[in-house]
Amino acid sequence: MRYKAVVFDLDGTLLDTLEDLHLATNHALAANGFPARTKEEVRSFVGNGYRRLARLASPEGTPDAAQEQVLRDFNTYYLAHDQDHTGPYEGIPELLEHLRAAGMPLAVVSNKGDAAVQDLMAHYFPGSFEAVAGEREGVRRKPAPDTVLAVMEQLHVAAGDIVYVGDSEVDVATAQNVGCDCIVVTWGFRSVDELVRAGATVMADTTNELERLLLA
Repeated sequence: MRYKAVVFDLDGTLLDTLEDLHLATNHALAANGFPARTKEEVRSFVGNGYRRLARLASPEGTPDAAQEQVLRDFNTYYLAHDQDHTGPYEGIPELLEHLRAAGMPLAVVSNKGDAAVQDLMAHYFPGSFEAVAGEREGVRRKPAPDTVLAVMEQLHVAAGDIVYVGDSEVDVATAQNVGCDCIVVTWGFRSVDELVRAGATVMADTTNELERLLLA
């Protein structure tokens, strides 16, 4: 096999979380007297952490303090409802089973808050990943390489030994900053055109295609 480990993004890659993110966003906006956002708007906002999501979802010109309240309300609601409508994309459980059977160490690095990441991973993929990291205070989020480098250290692998699998421009930039290969899946939160403009060169349309690329 070409790779010694695979590092996955979470939202839009392993789990379809959009409905719960949309509901949590609109709950937080309504709690602060702000208008709701469409699901497609929320789709375009996610990928760079909760604080950016709260800023983009809030009306233009919203004071920082009000954006922080939206963020707090989002966090509280989402952590209590992050499994209401969320689930793995078709073929993902089988893909992970096949990778583990092949002896491939697996990790997840997400810009989602770490508490929600740990909660979702424990529920949907218990025991499947050797390293899991979400956004935490004091650690630069993707596309900075910090969290990927941290899980690489846990897995005892170098950049040339891994591939990063994601679904957005953030993931393409993250892999570039780490210095590792990148495979972008097309079933997530960005269109193929957006991925191509972001510099994606290797894409997988199905989990079967992704498996072939990972185990080649």
